[in-house]
Amino acid sequence: MQLRPYQQEVAKAVVESVIEKRGLTFSVEIARQGGKNELSAHLEVLLLTMFMAKGGTAVKCSPTFKPQTVISMLRLKERLDEYGFGGVWLTELGYTIRLGNARQVFLSAEETASVVGHTADILLEIDESQDVNKDKYTKDFRPMASAFNTTTVHYGTTWDDATLLEEIKQTNLELEKKDGVKRHFRFDWQEVGKHNPNYLAFVESERDRLGENHPLFLTQYALKPLRGGGGFLSREQIAQMAGDHEKRKAKQKDKVYIAGIDLAGQEEQLDELLLTRSSRDATVITIAELSLRAEGEAISLPKLKVVEHYSWVGEKHTTALPRILDILRTTWNVNKVVVDATGIGEPIAAYLKQALGSKLIPFTFTQKSKSELGFEFLAFINSGRLKLYKQDGSDDYQELIRQLERAKSVYRPNQTLNFFVDPSEGHDDYLMSLALLVWAANDYKLRKARGGIR
Repeated sequence: MQLRPYQQEVAKAVVESVIEKRGLTFSVEIARQGGKNELSAHLEVLLLTMFMAKGGTAVKCSPTFKPQTVISMLRLKERLDEYGFGGVWLTELGYTIRLGNARQVFLSAEETASVVGHTADILLEIDESQDVNKDKYTKDFRPMASAFNTTTVHYGTTWDDATLLEEIKQTNLELEKKDGVKRHFRFDWQEVGKHNPNYLAFVESERDRLGENHPLFLTQYALKPLRGGGGFLSREQIAQMAGDHEKRKAKQKDKVYIAGIDLAGQEEQLDELLLTRSSRDATVITIAELSLRAEGEAISLPKLKVVEHYSWVGEKHTTALPRILDILRTTWNVNKVVVDATGIGEPIAAYLKQALGSKLIPFTFTQKSKSELGFEFLAFINSGRLKLYKQDGSDDYQELIRQLERAKSVYRPNQTLNFFVDPSEGHDDYLMSLALLVWAANDYKLRKARGGIR
């Protein structure tokens, strides 16, 4: 079987545990796209072949049936065909592949999935273990290995320090100290890159794009777990955003400008005489100059210089719209603007869309979209592609820094991120406006034929 040295190391340990009926539990962390799923499929082919006469059942679960379990099944079928078993293997019940008397069962580990009753006497595999619910594993899947003391393998990439994979990993490391038997295998992007130069080049470019301290780079490639929640940005990250350019009041010739708009909640615009600025959510517009530079045949990543802020409190959106349009069209002639289109923002975004056409991109906050926004925001910060105007003592600048310093983050078990300012500590309108500005920059690419920006 064509496996890289690090994959062979894992395969050998697992097969020995199966043959010798040692019943070990392994944890395997391999950097994203480093061959974790190929390792699993090759192991399945080998074990099905070894047990095709004797018989037995191996079980593999994934966090979701579609697409993860389905993809695993397709991969196994392809490998069986490659090794000459085409026309020999059979599919049973839609989720079982049989080779002779041996079966590979594929199950979903979704919390609502009914999987009780299955038994694994060859191997139990937990795919993307960091995304599998601990209680689901303990109650429904772990018992499948009990009757035959079956070898178990947890595959995945790390996330935070509270996942099932991290728990298994820490247990394995403690056991290794006691008996010297290797149970945890970890191969980060540098280890994988030793055997695949193209992979190494790709991950190095991802490191440049995201920054090596980005949550996705740390977990998916460097295999370093996040330490729960806490501050969204470090002091170093905030300092890295400090620019040396002056704030501006209007567009300059031959410059490209984009904007991000966070809209105040309409319900917070009542009783304006009784509320002060510090207790009110504001409508905030952040304007930035965007630049792209061709580097040979490559397309450089967009870079942003924040040049101006606009904010107001206690004014109805309907009366503010003419001013917003004047700022966007006349003062700055923005090429792209992203506006919060969640809830009360939906009709406002629709109105601006009618006036600005394709320049306007509505953004609806959901758990998934806000997570993507947060990760992209961090990528710009970590890679030095987002710079604020020079400290000018303005209320806008001070409020922005205050929100950046107070912003918190929560990393969810499903590998999504939430970032916010706790309401007890203030608002996050400047923070969100800046993040939406970054989202606007995503739309830009370099046109080689014309050598310009669109």
